[in-house]
Amino acid sequence: MTDDQSRKDSDPEHQKSWLSKLANIFTDEPRNRDDLLEILLESHQNGLLDMDALNMMKGALKVTDLQVRQVMVPRAQMVVIPLTSDIEEVLPIIVESGHSRFPVVGEDKDELEGILLAKDVLKSFVKEENDFNLKEILRPAVVIPESKQVNILLNEFRTTRNHMAIIIDEYGGVAGLVTIEDILEVIVGEIDDEYDDHEDPYIMKVSEDQYRINALTTIEEFNEAFDYNFDDAEFDTVGGLVASVAGRLPETGEEILVEDLRFKVIKSDKRRIEFVQIDFT
Repeated sequence: MTDDQSRKDSDPEHQKSWLSKLANIFTDEPRNRDDLLEILLESHQNGLLDMDALNMMKGALKVTDLQVRQVMVPRAQMVVIPLTSDIEEVLPIIVESGHSRFPVVGEDKDELEGILLAKDVLKSFVKEENDFNLKEILRPAVVIPESKQVNILLNEFRTTRNHMAIIIDEYGGVAGLVTIEDILEVIVGEIDDEYDDHEDPYIMKVSEDQYRINALTTIEEFNEAFDYNFDDAEFDTVGGLVASVAGRLPETGEEILVEDLRFKVIKSDKRRIEFVQIDFT
């Protein structure tokens, strides 16, 4: 053994590293999810995983805990096409929404007729005949219960090559829809914008009479900040209160009056309210 090798083997840090590697050989696999998350976090801290990769792995683990009701587009936010629509009515819906798949319904959203793909509408234009028959180009709808596990649905999407499923509640009514994109967003996350500065306080004073409020602000915190007495028995957050009074998920730009206070939704997506604004003018 050389002197260099002897000095290296006697170095405490080298011994610690060697012992750690040896211990890893005889260590069992992670016993639970917390152990696995700890290993992933250590891998990030050691430079083996960047933050994006770490977040995606955490998102993939999160998917196994979710039911489709937690990631679906609610019924009120569904963009649907009536079965009686002609081409002049269908095209604006496709263009304005920017979606590629649409539930087609009868008299109401519970009367599901099938799924329309935008590309099938385009194909109809290359035919010599000018007759547009919506019913003839419909595809069957995949219908699932709202209790279905998201990871199971993702696997079904992958194997069947479907990209959308209609969700029904326990009474058989349409509760919403979910797409493969909705599930992937759970894994990879959404793109941040100017409202996604997580270091901002939940209640931010914009001007003397205007406040921006994170929808996750608790009713208790809101009452304390503005000397109000909203009931928090049924809903814990400002977003939950506003949606409850509206009776649905309000859209961005919509104003909801809660008692004598007007909340303006300044950011929301297809599943939740994110920020509201109040003016005391």
